[in-house]
Amino acid sequence: MRILVTNDDGINAPGLKVLREIAAKLSDDVWVAAPDTNQSGASHSLTLHEPLRCQEVAERCFAVRGTPTDCVIMGVRHLLLDTPPDLILSGVNRGANIADDVTYSGTIAAAIEGSMLGINSIALSQTTDFAKGDEGIPWNTALTHGPNVIRKALSADLPPEILVNINFPPCAADEVAGTKTVRQGRRDQNLIHIDERLDGWKTPYYWFAFERGRSNPANDTDLWAIYNNYIAVTPLQFDLTHRETMADLETAMAAKAAEKHGRESG
Repeated sequence: MRILVTNDDGINAPGLKVLREIAAKLSDDVWVAAPDTNQSGASHSLTLHEPLRCQEVAERCFAVRGTPTDCVIMGVRHLLLDTPPDLILSGVNRGANIADDVTYSGTIAAAIEGSMLGINSIALSQTTDFAKGDEGIPWNTALTHGPNVIRKALSADLPPEILVNINFPPCAADEVAGTKTVRQGRRDQNLIHIDERLDGWKTPYYWFAFERGRSNPANDTDLWAIYNNYIAVTPLQFDLTHRETMADLETAMAAKAAEKHGRESG
């Protein structure tokens, strides 16, 4: 099995090293294409207005001056063009990618791109206590449980258009309560705040920052699973159509059209 590994934290991120070790337990044919700088929050963006640089920094390991999506495309459409990967692994992200995070995440976006290219793709993230900084990241939890969870996910034989989002809880490997297949949750507070500062010329500039608050989620969600030390496994799709409301919306559109026609006829 040929595996392409990528991430959004960058080529030198500790989580990428962890993921390479996980991948090595699954296959001896592992390739890496990752951003040369941190691309957290890049979501599913493409680099379209400047050239991409791609440098081999080690054997079968390439740093791309671009987004996580760029990296997957470069890996599949250029580096491994003759023999594409059978599996794309994205991560291991520093911090959770659950609930609202999914829409911002470059880690998830890389897996989405893999799915769009018809390749089974899995995103992996290690939840952490940000108050503890880098010391609060239990990387060994992802390293210990990652290979087996990936094997189980692959055994489900999901179609390529469904990607799997795996989040490991912020506890030691031997404290993991188990694995839960759960839906994407929704936080009940706005976690982004704007930090305003002044530069040397007294001109204001701004940083977006996350406030890590705790929600009160339903017990079938990724948030609940992580809060209770479970590994959260969620199938995701890139088709965002909300089918349940299509009939209502169609009825509203037809009513408006009929109302307009009546006014024009009268």
